Amino acid sequence: MIPFNIKQLETFLLVATFGSFRKAAERLNTTQPAVSTRIASLEGALGAKLFERQSSTVRLTAEGQRLLPPAQRVLRVAEQLQLTANSLSETAGVLRLGVAETIVHTWLPDFLKELQANYPLVDTDIVVDTTTTLRNELMSHRLDLAVLMGPILEYSIENMELPSFPLVWVCSPALKLPNRGKLTLNDLMQFPIISYARTTRPYSELYRKLTGELEATPRIFPANSLAASIKMTLNGIGIASLPREVVQDHTANGTLRIVDCEWHPSDLRFTASYSSEPSNPIAERAAKLAGCIAHAYAARIGEAQPANNSRVEPMASQPTDAIGR
Repeated sequence: MIPFNIKQLETFLLVATFGSFRKAAERLNTTQPAVSTRIASLEGALGAKLFERQSSTVRLTAEGQRLLPPAQRVLRVAEQLQLTANSLSETAGVLRLGVAETIVHTWLPDFLKELQANYPLVDTDIVVDTTTTLRNELMSHRLDLAVLMGPILEYSIENMELPSFPLVWVCSPALKLPNRGKLTLNDLMQFPIISYARTTRPYSELYRKLTGELEATPRIFPANSLAASIKMTLNGIGIASLPREVVQDHTANGTLRIVDCEWHPSDLRFTASYSSEPSNPIAERAAKLAGCIAHAYAARIGEAQPANNSRVEPMASQPTDAIGR
């Protein structure tokens, strides 16, 4: 008989990943003494010391390092056996999901409905935050799946590429811009530019472009909240670069206007990212489902887009204090 079990191997991998008996216990929803007992039993069965205990962390010994790859393979095989034995509808657990706000305003509701329909026994804890925070939370194993501006270039992270979101320049119809074809960045710069937060890729690209090519110091209003950016734009505070899909209702009803400019920031590229160490079948399935939902959403929205929605219409004159200066 094999003198150890799958639960002990799973506990070993979690302790090795987190470097902590306490964090492994939290992940397994058990106590720290129970984790210590499992590791001690595994060490006794193998006749080898697997961890060096230190003040606040634990480290793998040389024997523990050698055990790590085969233990990972055994867990993968065990998970495949479980998948074969159980139908998808019987998958149970908690999915700790982190999403960027752009996803909240687009296909997240569709995803949550399908997740509930396909995996009724899976509970979802949702965190909405910036990509920087979501990345840190995923790397710290406080999230199982993160939909963010990726990819995350770490060996332990799997990234599923999702459809991108084109950015468009939008403003309130009350703003007075030149009445002609494509506008220049100088034309836009007479108003503040509303952007994503300072720690994001869109802000960095926009800042480099404006400071590198224009003599005037740009007035950029970064915002951590997409909803706040939309609100400021609706109120005529400035001109914003926002995802086309997020503002489509406003551009359709005329409360926002798309501005045709000679330059616009790159599309927002998202990934569904999850950790492969330790293995997390629920996160992997959810990532694949997110990919299907995101592609279906992109196809539906693409069919609904008019052939040319980027031209700015002639703008009526406005009072000089229309943007609150």
